[in-house]
Amino acid sequence: MLIRKATMDDIEALRVLYLELEQDGVKYQPEHFVIGHRDDEFFEKIFDSENQDILVAETESKVVGFSHVMILKQKNVTCLKPQTVVYIQDLDVITEMRSQGIGSLLMKTSKEYGLTHGADFIRTQVFPQNADGLRFYEKNGFCEMMKTLECQFDK
Repeated sequence: MLIRKATMDDIEALRVLYLELEQDGVKYQPEHFVIGHRDDEFFEKIFDSENQDILVAETESKVVGFSHVMILKQKNVTCLKPQTVVYIQDLDVITEMRSQGIGSLLMKTSKEYGLTHGADFIRTQVFPQNADGLRFYEKNGFCEMMKTLECQFDK
């Protein structure tokens, strides 16, 4: 198993993985998510960015998972410590390859990416209904730090 930075050659495989994520989004929160299309420009912006990358897991020349990592500064608010976070925007392993340690390897590499970019900690989000995702993140050292609450407006 090889973990490396994604390139333009990986776009089609990444589109397949993003489709899986979007299907989960629609399943867990249809009020917020739809199936979309990520064009080449979406990937080019990430690949050209100085503060984000897509890390891919590759086996036998096939991309089977990815982690979209971003280096972010904490908001400049007087009550917050000035810290840097490696934020996992998206992470997915193709369904048939899950539970084989690929996600944990991507997570380990995402943490190393953060450390090499001066991050103080790592953060992500997961749907509260996604029991498998919650177990995965907890197994990889994550814990709940804050809950996000929202209320839909009556229209």
